[in-house]
Amino acid sequence: MKVIVQIPCLNEAQTLPLVMESMPKRIPGVDVLEYLIIDDGCTDDTVAVAKKLGVHHVVTHTRRMGLARSFRDGTNRALELGADIVVNTDGDNQYPQDRIPDLVKPILDGKAEIVIGDRQTSKITHFSPAKKLLQRFGSYIVNKAAGTDIPDAASGFRAYSKSALLRINIITQFSYCMETTIQAGNKRIPITSIPITTNAKTRESRLFKSTWEHVFKSMSAIVRAYIMYRPYMVVGTLGSLFAAVGLASFLRYLVLYLSDKHPGHHFQSLILGSVALTGAFLCLALSVIADLTRTNRILQEETLEQIKTLRYGDASHNND
Repeated sequence: MKVIVQIPCLNEAQTLPLVMESMPKRIPGVDVLEYLIIDDGCTDDTVAVAKKLGVHHVVTHTRRMGLARSFRDGTNRALELGADIVVNTDGDNQYPQDRIPDLVKPILDGKAEIVIGDRQTSKITHFSPAKKLLQRFGSYIVNKAAGTDIPDAASGFRAYSKSALLRINIITQFSYCMETTIQAGNKRIPITSIPITTNAKTRESRLFKSTWEHVFKSMSAIVRAYIMYRPYMVVGTLGSLFAAVGLASFLRYLVLYLSDKHPGHHFQSLILGSVALTGAFLCLALSVIADLTRTNRILQEETLEQIKTLRYGDASHNND
């Protein structure tokens, strides 16, 4: 059993020593434990510091590619290196690396394929009330889209089994957290969480410039992922609204026609009803096309999973 801990880094020379000194040196049930950093266009001494601290592997981006791409490239490299479990933590020392054994235990015990560290955001002192509320709301929306019950869907302190990584595909350019959770839920990948406490804040986030930017990008990622897996729900709901408006408009015209001496004055209801029902018909057609596209995407993802299996090896075989 091999575990690789990956650390996406963007100029983390100052905080990386704090991260590495709290890393576990061994994990019960794990034969090999290695560390990997993703150099996301660092302009300081992060890579040199990492090698001095005993990091085994480095994935290099010549310029900044973002957190989602860093996560994807890191996990791909970890799978190439034969990892059975990949743990993701941050280079700013936000997460308690000494809890990594607890993070991977549900996977080792066969109880889950993905484990997320619940930061218990309501207890984080440097989070404003608004940010705490937005975190809870974001997790609620993700859970609705994924059919899961994860208290902290935005947490980046995670462990993934090889089997889960073979089935998950990162598309977004912003953050992988929401997308992988929604994919896991819709693909019936077992997912759970453990409570953790975060370390003291070392710097401001570099992922976004403001809370509202984070909210906008997160919601965009959630909506996109939800539409990917349940397009008929979105288009069907919109079509139902159009149909309700159309039928109500025709009903209004009928009532006014029967009760009014000048029925010709109410043709606007007929026009509105006609437009709304046309929209409902178009949504019905789009829902059929969207569902066919979804079916085609599922087949393509199964093909991609087979390609990954050939490239990285059979996960079930490696876990025997």
